[in-house]
Amino acid sequence: MAEQVSRRTVLAGTMAMAAASSLRAAAAAARPNILFIMADDLGYADLSCYGRRDFETPNIDRLAAQGMRFTQAYANSAVCSATRTALITGRYQDRLAAGLEEPIVSRDVGIPPAQPTLPSLLRDAGYETALVGKWHLGKLPKYGPLQSGYQHFWGYRGGAVDYFSHSFAGHPDLWDGDTPIEQAGYLTDLLGDRAVRLLGDFSRLNRPFLLSLHFSAPHWPWEGPSDAAESTRLAGARTGEQMHDFDGGSQRTYAAMVMRLDQQVGRVVAELDRLGLADSTIVVFTSDNGGERFADTWPLTGRKTELLEGGIRVPAIVRWPGMAHPGSTSDAQIMSMDWMPTFVAAAGTNPASAYPPDGIDITPAIRGAALPLRTLCWRYKYHAQRACRRGPWKYLQINGNSFLFNVEEDSLERANLKARQPNRFADLERQWMQWNSTMLPIDPKSDSGGFDGSELADHFGVRPED
Repeated sequence: MAEQVSRRTVLAGTMAMAAASSLRAAAAAARPNILFIMADDLGYADLSCYGRRDFETPNIDRLAAQGMRFTQAYANSAVCSATRTALITGRYQDRLAAGLEEPIVSRDVGIPPAQPTLPSLLRDAGYETALVGKWHLGKLPKYGPLQSGYQHFWGYRGGAVDYFSHSFAGHPDLWDGDTPIEQAGYLTDLLGDRAVRLLGDFSRLNRPFLLSLHFSAPHWPWEGPSDAAESTRLAGARTGEQMHDFDGGSQRTYAAMVMRLDQQVGRVVAELDRLGLADSTIVVFTSDNGGERFADTWPLTGRKTELLEGGIRVPAIVRWPGMAHPGSTSDAQIMSMDWMPTFVAAAGTNPASAYPPDGIDITPAIRGAALPLRTLCWRYKYHAQRACRRGPWKYLQINGNSFLFNVEEDSLERANLKARQPNRFADLERQWMQWNSTMLPIDPKSDSGGFDGSELADHFGVRPED
């Protein structure tokens, strides 16, 4: 009889454990983990799954094969701080003073700690939140990841650092939380290491997590994993302009940087899979803006700092088990500010009512459905650039010269249809003006993004000094 009772007890306990495990699995599915991976200055076609021809990115390609690849995804800006402002707030960056900086360089601006953000909203909903990598949204003591909702931070605060010395123009910039640190190693590898370690920590917690992994690669300085000597050579550069303008780089170096980025993405995703978290985790890979000097943007024209397609259209891949069909593509027009409302909805919470997002929940597109038709808008103060996109049509203005393109038929933006479609042009221009009237005015004192105008000069005959 005792043996029978014992067996009943064991069976009941086993069933209870199985039920509890099932409930935990259901809770995890209802509130997925989020791994958001963002490259820096990666061009639209810099991944082999988007058409890069001279090297392979097998790990990121595998994510695309396991999920959805967007072909018309946009960054909120052609430069980094502005896009990151939109990403973390879910709103057009032009609603905040920090978003007017192009990018934030020297002025005392940043994301106000009182501003609701993606990490603060998820933290308040019970998520563990971490940023590994680039912040670039304001300096201590007023601004920082820990002041804006992230509970963990390991990375750098400025716009760029040397990959080996982890300094910018002679100033160290590597942090664990709000504490400056020193650690030897190639930065891309160190960020991958920290992300892997955090995934292990998170796997032991009984709550979901947001891990924002914002790589520096392939942003300049042009240093591959074997280029420690180049780091030593650049150590004498005392300003960012010197580091950028005199650091020539090469296609081979750029390829090494992107391939190392791909390797680290593979390590992090493999760890997610090894820990048994793959089925309960949304994985996103994208870039903060278009590519820079050595990037491939084909079949687009333009680069970082320009509102041509190559400056704002970015790769975007989503692996979301049970939501994104493996190997699928979408031509839905999405934008950086859409990730916040999408993730907040997935977590079962809501944006702050006093700060309604401009972005939308793009879950229907990830499922394969169409999104509502909407107008997406941009502005960039250098060369007085304006742009908006609605359906296949794009309005563009540069130094008072205006254009209308059908970018689905003319991705190189060569055929100006303004004279042939005057009503459509006037309507898009009106929509841009209406949108602009609801944003903060452009600040003439805002920092420069280092714009040199070379692509616009080639494309439209605009002189860089105009």
